[in-house]
Order: sequence, then structure tokens, then C-alpha cells
Amino acid sequence: MSEKKHLRWAVLGTGVIANQMAQALRSMGRTLDAVGNRTYDKAVAFAEKYGVSKIYNSYDEMFTDQDIDIIYITTPHNTHIGFLEKALSNGKHVLCEKSITLNSEELQRAVKLAKENGVVLAEAMTLYHMPLYRMLRERVASGELGKVNLIQLNFGSYKEYDMKNRFFNPELAGGAMLDIGVYALSLARMFLNSNPDQVRSFVRKAPTGVDESAAIAMANREGQLATATLSLHSKQPKRAVISCEKGYIEIMEYPRADEAIIVDAETGKSETVHAGATADALRYELEDMEAAVQNGNDMFLSYTADVMELMTAMRREWGVKYPEEN
Repeated sequence: MSEKKHLRWAVLGTGVIANQMAQALRSMGRTLDAVGNRTYDKAVAFAEKYGVSKIYNSYDEMFTDQDIDIIYITTPHNTHIGFLEKALSNGKHVLCEKSITLNSEELQRAVKLAKENGVVLAEAMTLYHMPLYRMLRERVASGELGKVNLIQLNFGSYKEYDMKNRFFNPELAGGAMLDIGVYALSLARMFLNSNPDQVRSFVRKAPTGVDESAAIAMANREGQLATATLSLHSKQPKRAVISCEKGYIEIMEYPRADEAIIVDAETGKSETVHAGATADALRYELEDMEAAVQNGNDMFLSYTADVMELMTAMRREWGVKYPEEN
């Protein structure tokens, strides 16, 4: 059996996620191969910090570099589609930060290009790759807890009203839905039998017009229900409860969770389960991306598309539109 190809990574951007990505590769005994950033000096500093051998003078160099296999896009949401189209058109596999695009139409364009060029496209949604969720899905699939009937999700933080930062700035595709709602809806989709086809929601907007807080109720054709409350201006726990016929699962800090509590409905007995480690979230993501490239493993793109469909429909109903969507 021939050895698997050593895949070469480039990262677009030098922010928090790019740093975590470089650290994750280091934990795998690897070094990031290349970096590109809007500000060249920041790319130089990043490369020195992580021992990156190649620094691009322009983004286009990254997309056409024959020595790079996978590009990790970590720039703001509203820049993604332009970078995705260039990378995919040049035959690069792409892992892209959430939210992967601004709307469903953009995602459909990207998916079409990925198929045409025979490459893997995936959203960097940590919870799809955490070992805990793999274990919990197996427990649910076994039938021991019965059918999933209801999922309740909270995610909220208190951000000061600085209308120039990315959270509230429409020029940077700000708002709760694309920033934190994507986590809640992705978790719900992972445990629902099908995507919700009935959605009711309420929104409170920031002074800039983006969605600051939202309350969402959803149902699918199997009669499963899900609720989510989101806020960028009111602190909430990152808490998920998956309620089944015979018990429920409670998960705190769910985007990168490594622990959950399973409660038996009849006896009230609780079981604390562990799998993986929160600190290794990016590593799991990168390893799964490489497995998808090498072996054709699933990167949950169908779930990504379902979640994007929900987010797009709700934002349109709320009248939350970004400059790029006009």
C-alpha cells in the first residue's frame, strides 16, 4: 500500500483562527506551508512566529501556487465567496471559516465550482468534528434514548455597542446569525432527521440594522422541534439540551465541547460522558479535512447547505441585508 500524500496547507488571514490553525498543525508534528494576508507585514510576523517558509505578496499567488493543496480561509464572512471562487477554480481544496458564505446563492456557486474541479469544500464548523458529537450521535442512533423530540439552544455574549467592530458593522457582515447562530443551527441540524421546513422567528436589530438578538422556533416534517435564542448584547450560556423520549443530553460550551451529561428520564440518573479535548478542536477539523481529501470522507457540506438555507431565509424575512447582497 502506498503512503498517503503529505498535504500542504496555506492560510488566508492572520487572526485568531489562523493562529489556532498553525498551532494545531504544530501539535500534529507539522508546519504550516504558506500564509497570505491583506497586510504584508502581519504575514511576515505570523510566518516568523510559526516557521512558515512561504509568504505571498498577493492573494492570487496563493490560489495559483502548485505547491499548495488546501487553503484555509479565515477572513471576514463577506470576503469568502470571492476567495472561494478563485481557490476552487484553481483546483484547491478549501476549508473556510463559518459562516462559509453570506447566503445560499453564494454557497451554491461555490459548491458548483468544487464539483466541477473535483475538490473538497468544507465549512470550518468545529462541532461537526468534535469526538464528543460523534459519540453522542452513535448513542442517539442506537435507540437507547428514543427519538429526538426537542432541541433547545442558547448562545449569547455581551458586546459593547461599538458600531465599527465586526459584530455590529454591516460592512463586515456583522450580526448574531452569521457569527453565533450558525453554531446553534448546525448543532440542531446534526441531531434532527431532516432540515426544518417551518420556522418562526423574532429579531431585535442593532442601531446599524444588523441582527443583534433573535428568538427562533423550528419544526421539521418528522415533528421534531428546535428553539434557539441568540444575542450579541446579552450574556447567555452556550447551552444545548437534546430532549429524547427516554432521556435528555445537556451540553455546555457546545461549539467545542468535550463533555456532556445524559439523564435517564425514568430513573433521573445522570451519566457524565467525555470524548476528545476542547483544546484540540482545530486539530480534529484539520485531520478530518485531510481525510476527506485523501479518502473522500464526509465534511457535512449537506448540513452546511441546510443551515445556510435557514439563515438566509430568516435574514431576508428580517430585512437584514449586507452591501454585497444589494
